[in-house]
Amino acid sequence: MAAFSFNKLVIFGVGLIGGSLARSLRERAGATGRVVGVGCSAASVARALDLGVIDEVVALDDDAALARALEGADLVLLAAPVAQTGLLLVRIAPYLAANTVVTDAGSTKGDVVAAAREALGARVAQFVPGHPIAGRESSGVDAALPALYVDRNVVLCPLAENAPADVKRIAAMWRATGACVHRMSEAQHDRVFASVSHLPHLLSFALVDQILDAPDVQLKFSFAAGGFRDFTRIAASSPEMWRDVCLANRTALLAELDAYTDVLARFRAAIEASDGAALEAAFARSRVARTEWQEGGALKSPGESVAK
Repeated sequence: MAAFSFNKLVIFGVGLIGGSLARSLRERAGATGRVVGVGCSAASVARALDLGVIDEVVALDDDAALARALEGADLVLLAAPVAQTGLLLVRIAPYLAANTVVTDAGSTKGDVVAAAREALGARVAQFVPGHPIAGRESSGVDAALPALYVDRNVVLCPLAENAPADVKRIAAMWRATGACVHRMSEAQHDRVFASVSHLPHLLSFALVDQILDAPDVQLKFSFAAGGFRDFTRIAASSPEMWRDVCLANRTALLAELDAYTDVLARFRAAIEASDGAALEAAFARSRVARTEWQEGGALKSPGESVAK
């Protein structure tokens, strides 16, 4: 595990993602800097303080405390739902020092970059967009793990305005957690993750919603087993977060949803026509692809790797 140091890290939203970063940097990378947690209220991040994940609690609406929290901060992580990114950047902009580097953990990037440009203007160079590809069906700081990011991918979507040293700094932070860091444009990021993350979550929620509307819902749930559990595991994720993700990435997600609907129509037609050969061929193709993906392990190069 790579060593990493910082003076002060300020985390907005100390839940699973932000809490795991703080724990990993301290417990795995040996960082000794101060970690400040900011929430809508002091009570909302008090649990993180109780667990020793952070050193100080600050309420977002407390101007004086927020100014003190950001004073001397070399790193800021926005780990709140993506719809809050613009509001948070507007809130912290007056207190950001010129050498503070801000990054985020949002699942969408096009909307986040647009929000950053509007909120920060000429100071957008201080914002390095990022997305750690890690999570659990459990949320909140109690679910935070120091090993959450080990062998997981983190995508950075650097802006043209970013100083190379700042991009490398954020990359080094994530590598210190054990993550593999890669680079994409924000447009490429949103197309890729609409397909492999956002659509699967939507489908998982949709299947549970469909069964809830069935007249024999209780009977169906009583016989649901491994296949249903595996497919719907991610439907236990945060409704607020995934609401924001779906709306923020709606253009790419709608394109993926339309393509998926076309495949379902093909499968439906094959079932209606009793075309077993067509179904088997499609299933075999999918089985081979998934097996190869699973055996391949971590994604080697979803884009250009960030230089060390």
